Amino acid sequence: MKIKALSLLTLLACSGPVWADEQYSYTILVDNGVKAGEQIVHVDDEGEISVRYIFKDNGRGPELDEKISLNKEGFIKDYQAKGNTTFGSVINETFKVTGIDASWSTGKEQSKARYQQNALYLPVDGSPYLSSIAIAAMAKSGKNSLPLLPSGTLTQEVVSELIVDNGGEKQQVQLLVQTGVGFEPNFVWATQGENPRMFAYLIPGYLTLIEEGWQQNAKAMLDIQQKAETLLLEKLALLPKKLRGLTIVRNARIFDSQTLKLSASSDIYLLRGKITSIVPAGSLQSPVEHEIDAANRIVLPGLFDMHGHLSRWEGPLHLAAGVTTLRDMGNDNATLQQMIDEIDTDKLLAPTIVPTGFLEGESAFSARNGFVIKDLAEAKNAIDWYAAHGYPQLKIYNSFPKEILKDTVAYAHSRGLRVSGHVPAFLKAEDAIAAGFDEIQHINQLMLNFLVKPDTDTRTLDRFYLPAKQVADLDLNGKAVQDFIRLLKTNNLTVDPTLATFDFLKKTDGTVGEPWRAIVKHLPPDVQRSYARAELDIPDEATAQRYATSYAKMVEFVGMMYKAGIPVVAGTDELAGFTLQGELELLVKAGLTAAEALQVATLNGARYSKVEQHKGQIKVGFDADLLLVDGDPTKNIADIRKLALVITQGKAMVPADLYQKLGVEPFVKDQVKIRDFDTDKGQGGGKTKQGHRHLH
Repeated sequence: MKIKALSLLTLLACSGPVWADEQYSYTILVDNGVKAGEQIVHVDDEGEISVRYIFKDNGRGPELDEKISLNKEGFIKDYQAKGNTTFGSVINETFKVTGIDASWSTGKEQSKARYQQNALYLPVDGSPYLSSIAIAAMAKSGKNSLPLLPSGTLTQEVVSELIVDNGGEKQQVQLLVQTGVGFEPNFVWATQGENPRMFAYLIPGYLTLIEEGWQQNAKAMLDIQQKAETLLLEKLALLPKKLRGLTIVRNARIFDSQTLKLSASSDIYLLRGKITSIVPAGSLQSPVEHEIDAANRIVLPGLFDMHGHLSRWEGPLHLAAGVTTLRDMGNDNATLQQMIDEIDTDKLLAPTIVPTGFLEGESAFSARNGFVIKDLAEAKNAIDWYAAHGYPQLKIYNSFPKEILKDTVAYAHSRGLRVSGHVPAFLKAEDAIAAGFDEIQHINQLMLNFLVKPDTDTRTLDRFYLPAKQVADLDLNGKAVQDFIRLLKTNNLTVDPTLATFDFLKKTDGTVGEPWRAIVKHLPPDVQRSYARAELDIPDEATAQRYATSYAKMVEFVGMMYKAGIPVVAGTDELAGFTLQGELELLVKAGLTAAEALQVATLNGARYSKVEQHKGQIKVGFDADLLLVDGDPTKNIADIRKLALVITQGKAMVPADLYQKLGVEPFVKDQVKIRDFDTDKGQGGGKTKQGHRHLH
């Protein structure tokens, strides 16, 4: 859900008060130049600021108008925003300073605080322009940090500069890195001088927001920004402990993801990222370089998130939550290939990626990932590229031409790729099944099978509002639903329901969605506020009750599919790491046992990613993807959040350490200790003589 990410990441981007009548226009581009929005900033001769911001991609996006007044130091004293969020909920946010008091409202949230020193108010649904105010306020103060309201501190430093050109007009811009908002650093390009403003905001592989007319400089700016990002990411990648040489995990109760049983206390030997031996605890004495005492903890196979869209900064959140393998369901192809290479060379801290090839049709609603095609020849060329690069699966999206769907699926199968996706517009799920789909993403795409009419355009927000409004009336035991379940079973369909993500269908303003209630207080303050906002337009209690009933039936439907023998996988498409934990809780709510939910996130993940020969189980010869857990998630699935240690890719990492780097309060206080030994000193087996051995 990149549009939501854009709103969070760009809260910090641009200009201070200029006491003259001026206007700044920004264009927003995706997919190497397709216009997807704009930001128009007008400053009148009294310093009053008006912002018009609109961004539409993949048939959705925010649209808002802001009115802003600043005090003489450049901090917000009056703020009003009206509009709609990405999925249509109403934006009506205000902030005002009166004397030594500040008050703000975001709908249900009504708050106030003493305002005895300048602090920058951080709106929940603000435009990218608001970062510019921070940049200008820091320039006025001569400091590189400022306090935030409701809480927090924003810091900023200059990391690079560049001379940009617009038809002979030149200026020098600076690359800034800002921290203190969200989980990751925020990179923004700004002008220089007495009143600096945002010049550009770039998301590699996805989006360019830049002052109108200067677009031709984006590539040079992006190259500099990515080098700066890489330096920070490579430092973060050094945080885990490299397990060089033989390692033993002692006293482990191993979860068998096939039988769903726990072993007696066992010792697991690891070498070069693989499991080399599993024996009863204490039964084998061998010299080791590293010893980890599981202390009778349960040890799980690493989890699979089967529906991610990885960015370079999300990896630590995934790993800290036990996600050791991520099926990427659509990304910029060059960016994804770069991340795979960086992970392989220990330059990027992230799960192992199983890539899925994204294939979309050309339309005004197109999502601009992967390949966007117009005909069968282009679709085959895209599939050939994915097959050559080792992609095991294809994902077809909303605007894909229905006329070539069956031939495209057949060609993908001939190249050895599984085929999954959304149901293309003006078709039903049963049509996608008839075309040869192996898997369908998202619970709404399944429920729409019973709701759409021939002219229903599911590229619009109807794909969310129709299920929210109408599933409440659906008879899950009726003939239509039962026939559909049989159709799924007969055709060996796999389902990726992403239930946690679709909790937003029922979330009302001022409440936190069910999948995140257990963790939200651990998150950075600005993220906490964003998760207490409604996303759909839910105008009254009757609508809220109806949408909640619809969502409850969606959860129930997933349980019915599972009991009918339809394979389910655990995917998210939302906040990295934490959402998978919420997804497993919802699978239990749907009727699975905790152990079955763990099997879905391990064995099923490996099977339907085509890596079941070396992942998904704790077995000799398999990848050493191990999770040491406090508590017993095989009985209480909520204990999956109590991770004490994660081992993957030949490295050991403490989730608490990762969370602290990301501004997240850890969930486990007691840390697992790793003891290191020098085997030359004979720990368990004597010293090996140096030199050649001649075997005659």
